[in-house]
Amino acid sequence: MSAETEQPLQVEATGETVGEAKWAALRELERLAPGLDKAAVRFQVVSEGERGILGVGYAPARVIAAADEAPAEPTGPESPLAAQARDLVERIAAAIGVECRVQVDEDDDAVHVQCSGRDLGVLIGRHGQTIDALQYLANAIAYRAFPDDRKEVVVDAAGYRERRRSILEALAVRSAERAVRAGEPVELESMTAVERKVVHLRLKEFPGVETSSEGSEPNRYVVVSPVDA
Repeated sequence: MSAETEQPLQVEATGETVGEAKWAALRELERLAPGLDKAAVRFQVVSEGERGILGVGYAPARVIAAADEAPAEPTGPESPLAAQARDLVERIAAAIGVECRVQVDEDDDAVHVQCSGRDLGVLIGRHGQTIDALQYLANAIAYRAFPDDRKEVVVDAAGYRERRRSILEALAVRSAERAVRAGEPVELESMTAVERKVVHLRLKEFPGVETSSEGSEPNRYVVVSPVDA
């Protein structure tokens, strides 16, 4: 692996897959330029590699990574929990071929991991299934690694969670109004556990209805039912 220490920075790296090669190249760029803006990194796939048969004919994937912009100013040291969350999200994003910038902010209650970039649909997944799974994994690892510093890890991409929350809350209200008007239960589409929680919380104080979750994962859904006044 070679690199130039003057702008533009450029490194070459290998891995068993293109995603792993990109990850290795990105880490090398970060070593050369701490605080590097990952959104400014461009990748060129030199070779996608060959799996080979029983080790015969194997060739690693090879990529070149370059960044024209100067490194961003460091924002200060991250806590071990924040650094672990960043590392996990960056690894998984690289493994599935998503190029994004990962920003981590931490407060007294949670670690917020925000992903920005283009083509983040793969990272988000249908109805947020991929990013919800990533968030679940991040929290499971954090709770085991830091039992005395239990903070929620919130993983978001391009403001997806706020947009989806607004859509779900509007759907919840419309469904509640329909249930009251028709006098019969209204079944919503299947949702993840995170999304079902948004609906339950929005309708918790809504007059005239109650909510419940029915079905089996991954097709579990919310039912909004009218109740007697």
